[in-house]
Amino acid sequence: MKRLINLTPSRGGRYLLGLLPFLVLGMLYLSLSNARLAENPNDRLLPNPTTMVESFYRLATEENARTGQVILWVDTFASLERLLIGVGISALIGLIIGIFNGGLPLLRAKLSQLVTVVSLIPPMAILPILFIAFGTGEAAKIALIVIGVTPFLIRDLQGHALRLPDEQLIKAQTLGASSWQVLLRVLLPQLTPRLLNATRLALGTAWLFLIAAEAIAAQEGLGYRIFLVRRYLSMDVILPYVAWITLLAFLLDQLLAWVSRLVFPWYHAGEGDNS
Repeated sequence: MKRLINLTPSRGGRYLLGLLPFLVLGMLYLSLSNARLAENPNDRLLPNPTTMVESFYRLATEENARTGQVILWVDTFASLERLLIGVGISALIGLIIGIFNGGLPLLRAKLSQLVTVVSLIPPMAILPILFIAFGTGEAAKIALIVIGVTPFLIRDLQGHALRLPDEQLIKAQTLGASSWQVLLRVLLPQLTPRLLNATRLALGTAWLFLIAAEAIAAQEGLGYRIFLVRRYLSMDVILPYVAWITLLAFLLDQLLAWVSRLVFPWYHAGEGDNS
């Protein structure tokens, strides 16, 4: 008899097992929604799926009477622009400092503790400072993402660089490689796929900071819309927006995973079913 630890589902079985929790949650929501609506047809806390689909369709297709724009797509593009710029800047800074900190002991001695301290500062605590320094425009929102995500990426890449076998560095130097060549030809190729994985892990945090910043000061964006309609208890808008944000985050995560597997197949050689 096979042990449970050795049982591996087939490809189709993995998808079915992965869908099972979502089906259970969907059925639980339907039962709770039907129970509340049976007691009070005007209950707005748990709207039925039909109402949410109609609201989402209206937001995705109908133009706003005042602006002439389709609200869902304006909010989506505004949020994605802020998120991608913030995460992109964070990834670039994280890669550069992570390589230097991991490869140069003198620089690591100067910056490592600073990065650790900065990573422990709650980014939301300095959001008012960012609004004072940058105003309530795009810069403050992007800066919040950068401040919140970059230290994590630096520490992750630095740690990965320090875990690389010393034999690689010794062999490179034995063959005459300079410090720059070691950084660019030994560390950089091995830290780049790690950067993509670390960025995947940081996406949830980046979304959190983005939604928080948009909720406080924005004229459009997914977070702005959620906090705008909450005063009317419009759960038929809030819940579809939350689901839409989740879908966007999942697609970005899978895009990074696909790019990593495509460009760096050697990095994922031993992962098996994991992605």
